[in-house]
Amino acid sequence: MSREFLIQAIKRNRSRFPNDFMFQLNDSEFKNLKSQFVISSWGGVRRAKPYAFTEQGVAMLSSVLNFVN
Repeated sequence: MSREFLIQAIKRNRSRFPNDFMFQLNDSEFKNLKSQFVISSWGGVRRAKPYAFTEQGVAMLSSVLNFVN
């Protein structure tokens, strides 16, 4: 499954992901996350900050993706 497919599925079902299920990392959170990886393959410039999911958000994402497939 491509990243683009995942993001598109989320955008199409945005109402199923309230702010306490999914949020975008701010710059310092993203920098902290990147620093936890010994070898970072996240080179280059990102246009959008990555999404983060709570446990409930992951369950909802699974539901959305099962429905799409």
